[in-house]
Amino acid sequence: MAEPLILLVDDEPSIRETVSFILEMEGYRVVTAENGDDALEQIRRLQPPVVLLDAMMPRRDGFDVCRTVKSDPKLAATKIVMLTALGQKTDQERAMAAGADFYVTKPFDEEDLLALLGRLTGQG
Repeated sequence: MAEPLILLVDDEPSIRETVSFILEMEGYRVVTAENGDDALEQIRRLQPPVVLLDAMMPRRDGFDVCRTVKSDPKLAATKIVMLTALGQKTDQERAMAAGADFYVTKPFDEEDLLALLGRLTGQG
């Protein structure tokens, strides 16, 4: 069975490295992007089934990336999990209004995130 592809988008190198390691140990193929512009380029090129998307990034924030992806008929089926340090209810509401499928706050529980990704990719 092919490794499920996940795009991880975060401007913090340590987050990209840590989360990539966790996901790769679980059998996922991980591609990373460090800002919203790069994320959109990767999403359009690779069409990953799941994107882990930080909210606050340079150039284009995660909310805008999410809106752009969900408004494109070719990409709208992409599952977007906002993975962010923004923990206020208004932040979650803003993410959901932009089209996010799930909202996970940092620090996150590794097992919970893996269970969610397993459901989204059919690996769970």
